[in-house]
Amino acid sequence: MLTQPSGAVVPRPVEEPVPVREGARNSTLASLAGTMRHRGISEQAINSALLAENQLRCDPPLSADEVGRIARSVARYQPATSPARPADSEEDAGGDTAVAVPWPEPPAPAAFHGIAGELVALVDPHTEADPAAVLLSFFVAFGNAVGRGPHFEVEAARHYTNLNAVLVGQTARGRKGSSWAQVRRPLETVDPRWALDRVQFGLSSGEGLIWAVRDPIEKQEPVRERGRVVDYQTVVEDPGVTDKRLLIVEQEFASTLRVMGRDGNTLSPTIRQAWDTGDLRILTKNSPAKATGAHISIIGHITRDEVLRYLDSTEAGNGFANRFLWACVRRSKLLPEGGRIREVDFAPFVRALKDTVEFARGVGEMKRDGETRDLWHEVYPTLSQEVPGLLGAVTARAEAQTMRLACIYALLDQSAMVRREHLEAALAVWEYCDASARFIFGDALGDPVADEILRVLRQTEDGLTRTEISKHFGRNRAASDISRALARLLEAGLAVCVPDAPAGGRPAERWFAVTPGRRADSQSTKETNETK
Repeated sequence: MLTQPSGAVVPRPVEEPVPVREGARNSTLASLAGTMRHRGISEQAINSALLAENQLRCDPPLSADEVGRIARSVARYQPATSPARPADSEEDAGGDTAVAVPWPEPPAPAAFHGIAGELVALVDPHTEADPAAVLLSFFVAFGNAVGRGPHFEVEAARHYTNLNAVLVGQTARGRKGSSWAQVRRPLETVDPRWALDRVQFGLSSGEGLIWAVRDPIEKQEPVRERGRVVDYQTVVEDPGVTDKRLLIVEQEFASTLRVMGRDGNTLSPTIRQAWDTGDLRILTKNSPAKATGAHISIIGHITRDEVLRYLDSTEAGNGFANRFLWACVRRSKLLPEGGRIREVDFAPFVRALKDTVEFARGVGEMKRDGETRDLWHEVYPTLSQEVPGLLGAVTARAEAQTMRLACIYALLDQSAMVRREHLEAALAVWEYCDASARFIFGDALGDPVADEILRVLRQTEDGLTRTEISKHFGRNRAASDISRALARLLEAGLAVCVPDAPAGGRPAERWFAVTPGRRADSQSTKETNETK
């Protein structure tokens, strides 16, 4: 429906609905629900709309309970609208932004399903680490320790259990390092060789990463008889690395982002390829090393300011950032005496974890059962929905990340079948990571010019003309750069252009930052102009 300036509602011409046949009903309603939630519609309103659409188009209609379940599932996700540079806390709010994105709520209880939740419950009374940090670190470490056996196939791609996660918090007070210490303790008891040899740090180049998981390096040497070459033989120049598991723990992940910005650095494409296939090679004359079947995982620790300073638009746009789970973490409590972790009896947990790791190493392809497939069809449209800006680039692999998490939950239950509770747990973790990404990146576009224009627009109620915007940059930005940035803001729905014709002056345009209230006004203005 179109809203006219007077506020009157003009209905669109009635069209004959296209029936949705059995088999496509869930995905159709879930897609509609995802679109509405993306725009900030409440669960109750989504449910009402789905019930109406269900009766009108679905043949035969779904039950009211099933429609309600779709609405509840989609309503768990945050709406798309968020400010550009959110504050770290309520005290920091204000200044640059109109509204502060709140620190994400703790992960839903479903996220603490199974043995992972048991570990968090064991250590939580004795550590200041954020439970979410312990949880994410455990998933990454466990997924690496089990190796390259369990996998889930999607079309022609195989998804293994190697995850990357970045824990984002305050410098020392975030207790990011404490979370890794709590995870390493039980895992090094289960697999001491892995903890000693295959947990490393020092990401600096793609060549260095490949060397840590390299295949044997062979070369051809001539066979000589009486000074003449009569044949050639293959000689192993380097035996390579037999254990292709590698967990990188970078407690100064900002340094990793900085080195990736250097000309010629190959770390970013190598990390992307490691997440995708594990087959690594750099085609340079001086880099003979290659790796096949590498199983590489990364845990990074960084502050939010460092992320925004060093993660440039190139690394966000080329897919590096969305191969990581981003999680906000902070100190959970004050323990002046440091807790009593030495008094905790880890023996039962370690025995169970050892059995679980041994089981997981014997698993090959993993699949979803029927009920889980139904849930996947419900949430897939929302997970696949495009989000503009830097946030969209960072969260673009929601589907793949969620399924990798679901597989890990299944393995922790010693199951090769991904069941509904495993997918629900994975969705709870992804929801937290998605909310964390919104806090960290907001609706920044990753375009320095566009983001600066948006920041300035949000500081003025009267908007700015192009001339005023150019003056803000000291007239040091080309008109084409400003036009491109404004077009990006307009396309993302973050800014709106309104005709501005001062008395006796030349017609101009005035730009405003979009707020929920102004969004409706700008739409009305646009429709008013279209009807003239």
